[in-house]
Amino acid sequence: MKSALDQQSLDQLFLTAHNYNQFIQKAVSDDTILALYDLLKWGPTSMNTQPARYVFVRSPEAKERLLPAMKASNVEKTLNAPVSVIVASDTAFYEYLPTQFMAHDAKPIFMENKVLTEKTAFRNSSLQGAYLMLAARALGLDCGAMSGFDPDKVNAEFFPDGHWKTNFIVNLGYGATKGHHPRGPRLAFEQVALVI
Repeated sequence: MKSALDQQSLDQLFLTAHNYNQFIQKAVSDDTILALYDLLKWGPTSMNTQPARYVFVRSPEAKERLLPAMKASNVEKTLNAPVSVIVASDTAFYEYLPTQFMAHDAKPIFMENKVLTEKTAFRNSSLQGAYLMLAARALGLDCGAMSGFDPDKVNAEFFPDGHWKTNFIVNLGYGATKGHHPRGPRLAFEQVALVI
């Protein structure tokens, strides 16, 4: 049997983690970005579809392309974050299924059903975006997830061929002291769950 993570690990991943709005000016290295992907890629997706695609927006020029799509309240935090990750989904993720899911030939299931493909891509890229945040926290990074932006503008600027579709954006870096709001309350188990 596996043992539970120690308290420090649980704190870092969940219990004392925050959604950050401000980061110190310390770069996130290429090695850290690669290590991040090497962790998050192991998160499960249905039929191992792995539809998420990631654009690590780091250079000033790339940030300038992203900022016009951001809601006003997210502009400064995005500009000042060391990295902003566009978590997108690949509308043709099924092209990789022959090598990634070998239990049976699943590619035709998605090729012939656009609605199923869109739902699967959105659901599983959302999962993978959550794995990205947990992997980032595990590596000592802090995250600021955002949905306050115009996805059509992001898609037009970064994915004009329509092949990838924006899901959400996560700012990454090393959080500034008091660079977050006080943690909001959470619903009680009895409000959200049943054991049947």
